[in-house]
Amino acid sequence: MQLILASTSPRRRELLALLGIAFEIVAPDFEEVPQSGWSPRLQVEHFAREKARSIAIVRPASLVLGSDTVIELDGQMLGKPADLADARAMLTRLAGRTHHVHSAVVLSRQIPHHEAVATETATVQMKAYDEAAIERYLMTQEPMGKAGAYSIQGEGGEFIETISGDFLGIVGLPLRRVATLLAGAGVPAPVDIDALYHDKPYPNWARFAHD
Repeated sequence: MQLILASTSPRRRELLALLGIAFEIVAPDFEEVPQSGWSPRLQVEHFAREKARSIAIVRPASLVLGSDTVIELDGQMLGKPADLADARAMLTRLAGRTHHVHSAVVLSRQIPHHEAVATETATVQMKAYDEAAIERYLMTQEPMGKAGAYSIQGEGGEFIETISGDFLGIVGLPLRRVATLLAGAGVPAPVDIDALYHDKPYPNWARFAHD
């Protein structure tokens, strides 16, 4: 059975490869437009589902994995920054505060029909970094394309005090959840997922105490 990752994110490609399952990459044909009145959790599940369905409808016999990640702060959703000014505003809001990171994963297939969804939520406590630190970080361009304008696996990890939850969910693809969904669809991962989480073979993973 062909597995397709409905994402062009290099981070999700790298993480999915850790499961040792062959997959193809296809860019999803879906525009992420937030729905008015939806909670961040419902929104992220919708994004992940529609990404997967956009590929499954044209590749009906393939199993398609869609995923999305958003930040929740004060009940509001923070997605990817539109520009550096937007990234600056997000990082300023997050400084010294706790927020939630929701990562949804969806497996979708048309024939025979199969669809399953799982959402991982982690809590992140940010350091009380200052404006100068934000400006230095913006110069790296790393915040662009990242939910909440930071990358936990990159230089943005320096902004984080502690996390509670799955580190990989914060990166963008919670592999425990993914492995469970794949097993339920008849595609078990050949790797030991517990050993993977013990060894933490991804940048900055070992820096944070919680899995």
